[in-house]
Amino acid sequence: MTPAPMRVLIVDDERLARAELRRLLAAHPGIDIVGEAANAEQAVVQVAALQPDLLLLDVQMPGASGFDLLQALDTTPEVIFTTAFDQYALQAFEVNALDYLQKPIQATRLAAALQRAALRLGMPAAGGAAAPRKLFLRDGERCWFVALDRIRLFESEGNYTRVYFDDARPLMLRSLTQLEERLDAQRFLRASRRHIVNLAFVERMTANDTGGFDLLLPGDVTVEVSRRRAAQIRSLGL
Repeated sequence: MTPAPMRVLIVDDERLARAELRRLLAAHPGIDIVGEAANAEQAVVQVAALQPDLLLLDVQMPGASGFDLLQALDTTPEVIFTTAFDQYALQAFEVNALDYLQKPIQATRLAAALQRAALRLGMPAAGGAAAPRKLFLRDGERCWFVALDRIRLFESEGNYTRVYFDDARPLMLRSLTQLEERLDAQRFLRASRRHIVNLAFVERMTANDTGGFDLLLPGDVTVEVSRRRAAQIRSLGL
């Protein structure tokens, strides 16, 4: 069985730069260029419609930057940054990007970056496991790519949602309802108006006085499940 090609979206405001990337990618038969975007606004639409595995992403573009684009996405593909500037390299690696390629891009550097992308996506062999879906999060100068299976709790704070993973708790500009529409209901439980819980992190469940349940999460965090949601909990066999 032939492995599926890696689906790539090119995001760069310069037409010649996009053409050069197409030329370089033509040497890799396992690559399927699914589209191009000239700015972050176009890219948001195309990522949602095309579901690429990998972004070749310019950092500095008119209007929103490459980092702004990542923050606007509901879930994030793998990313290789491509740019004429080198001052963004440290930030690129802090967000766990696959690579940071400085223009003019060398064919050998691109090939190595694509190989890392294939390994991370589980594509070297047919039937490899797909990489977990991810969110891009930013808190001031700190940025993260976070796989959904690392996130234990989403907590509503008005129009924002606080995301609990590892030792971090950054805010993201998404409502809990917007997030719920994108999450796997078999893994993420809408416990209440304020909380969505990753069921894999539930350490203990106890009945409470309101007819619902209390879920204990790592770090002694307790989330109350409303009585209305209790039936859903029971149906999942927890």
